[in-house]
Amino acid sequence: MTIDALPRSCRGVYGIAVTSELTGIGPQTLRLYERRGLLTPARTSGGTRRYSDDDLVRLARIAQLMDDGVNVPGIQRILALESENADLASRLEGPESGAAGG
Repeated sequence: MTIDALPRSCRGVYGIAVTSELTGIGPQTLRLYERRGLLTPARTSGGTRRYSDDDLVRLARIAQLMDDGVNVPGIQRILALESENADLASRLEGPESGAAGG
């Protein structure tokens, strides 16, 4: 899949410094979140991290959970469950949205 085939929200366009400024999360913390598996930014051919709009939304959710006192393993589990929930919801909505005259 080429980068042009990705939805705009999924394209990694922000460097780590810009992402840090936009989110208020320091670069070292962003690197830590990546090491812990909380997010996976895109990489350029040279290995530079590129964060997408979807990553910014995910970082806001991570920050919210951190503020609520949830630890990293808890955040990983919550994010996984939220993703699974969204996938299931889209599957349930899929057949109805494609039905004619519903």
